[in-house]
Amino acid sequence: MVLRARSHEVATAARPAAAGTPVGRRVVLGMIGLGAGGILAGANIQDALTRWLAPVFAADPTGLSSLIPVAGRFRIYSVVGFLPRRRPNEYRLKLDGLVDRPLDISYADLLAMPATRLVRDFQCVTGWRVPKVPWTGVRLSDLLDRAGVQGHAQAIKFTSFDGLYTESLTLAQARRSDVLVAYKIENHVVSAEHGGPVRLYVAPMYGYKSCKWLARIEVTTAVEPGYWENQGYDVDAWVGHSNGRDDHATS
Repeated sequence: MVLRARSHEVATAARPAAAGTPVGRRVVLGMIGLGAGGILAGANIQDALTRWLAPVFAADPTGLSSLIPVAGRFRIYSVVGFLPRRRPNEYRLKLDGLVDRPLDISYADLLAMPATRLVRDFQCVTGWRVPKVPWTGVRLSDLLDRAGVQGHAQAIKFTSFDGLYTESLTLAQARRSDVLVAYKIENHVVSAEHGGPVRLYVAPMYGYKSCKWLARIEVTTAVEPGYWENQGYDVDAWVGHSNGRDDHATS
């Protein structure tokens, strides 16, 4: 079935031209050659090339750079046309809104909390999937319990420190055991390319719900459509049962 929503990973035509420099066909072909060389030379060179080319991936309005082998198992993308960066020692996560005890959480605070490890797929709404990804982080429900959610709260809003991206979940969805505030992916610290140092991971939903570069968790009275919902995606993004799909896929 054809999806009615555009890809949050590769469709960038709606982004203003000022957000990033277009990548020409000659440049893309050259990068594909670099990617093939990276595969032949080994994983270390691939990792170095991925870091070097990551800003190009983020600013590419064509989506072609997502086909480059050095992009790894994931397709790297940012809606603002660059990769926001924040060191772990300067990272802060705010949890506020309808809570009894607003939290200002450091990276060290997160690491000191009980950790949860999941091995689950990362599924893009357009069909590509990264299978069996190890994720490590703190259950969002644990953070909500620490803050003390007030009785009339119904939803959660997530804000990225890229300055633009937002997402949301109902309170019931946010309290699932497979929703993490993640600080490790594939057994490594979450890099800037993957939305680090801390990002959201919502295992049973398509990737656009897993807010990267997580800066704020706000408890609210109602779900607020996020960045991609305002451009046509479903608010409830269950893998296989939303966005025009009903294929019984699982995460």
